[in-house]
Amino acid sequence: MSQLICENLTLGYEGHAILQDLSFSVEPGDYLCIVGENGSGKTTLMRTILGLIPPMKGQVLTGDGLKQTEIGYLPQQTEVQRDFPASVFEVVLSGCQNRCGLRPFYRKEEKEIAAENIRILGLEGMEKRCYRELSGGQQQRVLLARALSATKKMLLLDEPVTGLDPKATAEMYRCIKELNEQGGITIVMITHDLSAALQYASHILHIGAHVFFGTKEEYLESSARVEFGKEGEES
Repeated sequence: MSQLICENLTLGYEGHAILQDLSFSVEPGDYLCIVGENGSGKTTLMRTILGLIPPMKGQVLTGDGLKQTEIGYLPQQTEVQRDFPASVFEVVLSGCQNRCGLRPFYRKEEKEIAAENIRILGLEGMEKRCYRELSGGQQQRVLLARALSATKKMLLLDEPVTGLDPKATAEMYRCIKELNEQGGITIVMITHDLSAALQYASHILHIGAHVFFGTKEEYLESSARVEFGKEGEES
């Protein structure tokens, strides 16, 4: 059974559609990369999947026991977030907030989840360090651990390596791959890095002037890939 189904979606703001009649599905264990030109609606799509904004038309459905509130989300980081004055443990633990419901405190169970995800992301020993004192790569791994604390099934990642140096980028991709292959977490990731998408993804969703959804192998033969490659050469 599909974990995520998007049916005939039209997305946009204030009555202006930026993406129309989009349909695709995500199966458990998929690694889907969303690619396309700037302004094509990639982040809008992700926010719609999360229920943060409504679609103009169509619907987003979840299956395989996945609830919309149980999807982990790593948004693009802002300068304000980089200066957040909290400890690594506090940031990761905040990912368990949806698990608390109306309860205004974290239980032992949630603290254990946060501690385990700190271990999984290789952040042991940093629990008491201030988040804003970390390197960019360390901060992104903390935020990935936070997103993982919200889910056992699916992560949505919006440009997770933006601004990272090559070493930190490689480490981030390694972490995401391990979560997918060893942890069984379904990955849906927006990226401008087509080479990384073709290396790691099982499926590609290309949106923009051309829309394509299918396996990585199918994308390699598609006209959408050719057109996106030309866009990259021009920019």
